[in-house]
Amino acid sequence: MFANRQLVIATKHNKESVIAPVLERELGVQCFSDRLFDTDTLGTFTGETERVLDPLAAAREKCKRAMDLNHCDLAVASEGSFGPHPAMPFVPVDEEILVFIDKRNQLEIVVKAISLETNFNGRRVGSERELMEFAEAVGFPDHGLILRRSKADTQEMHKGITEHQELRRLFHLLMDKQAEVFVETDMRAMYNPMRMKVIAQAATELAAKIKSCCPQCSLPGFGVVDVTRGLPCSLCGFPTRAVRSHIYECKGCSFRKEVMYPDQRTTEDPMYCDHCNP
Repeated sequence: MFANRQLVIATKHNKESVIAPVLERELGVQCFSDRLFDTDTLGTFTGETERVLDPLAAAREKCKRAMDLNHCDLAVASEGSFGPHPAMPFVPVDEEILVFIDKRNQLEIVVKAISLETNFNGRRVGSERELMEFAEAVGFPDHGLILRRSKADTQEMHKGITEHQELRRLFHLLMDKQAEVFVETDMRAMYNPMRMKVIAQAATELAAKIKSCCPQCSLPGFGVVDVTRGLPCSLCGFPTRAVRSHIYECKGCSFRKEVMYPDQRTTEDPMYCDHCNP
């Protein structure tokens, strides 16, 4: 279905460097990107262009615009979000959504990768010592930084800083006008190797999902849509909140299949049982 077809990767931040090798190897497509397509028009991490679409809708829109601009019917786009973990509010997470659209066959396949491996961070600093402590903690200069007058300011901002001398120069340039500046990690993919690793992980999961075909109609994208919980406790036998199985569903014919959770456990440790360890 996909061999030797042209696939546009909708990005201006070098994401094709980790997405293209996976999709070309696994699907036989010929990937390219269009640097003239400015994905920042749909929103930026730093707020100078407001994000009005949710991440999934934004990734879809990137695909559609890139296909229209390049007269192509196959596209992939990603969208990243950063924030507190839902169960651990003080732990930041990176959530990457990848959308694959085949306009010729009216097919959309979506995957989501969530990782705790992120350096997403920012803080106010009032001295060069504080600045360099922050920089070292987040992996500078391998990971880029952004400096601006305040967290909410979008008027005077310096992005993509990857050199110590330039970091110090821009810091003092801002500090000549005020007592503190705001420093943060540059979360654009080409300035953040940690994020690029998560995108690569998502690309691998996307290729696997595309190659997973419905047992009934053979449509690609047969994937997990839900889980069932209730794996029994090994001590008391009562159901726990642990995942027991995955529910797969075809978006074409709606065929559903229950598959036992892949770690092949048949019981849960009593430590995680609400009855044995309330």
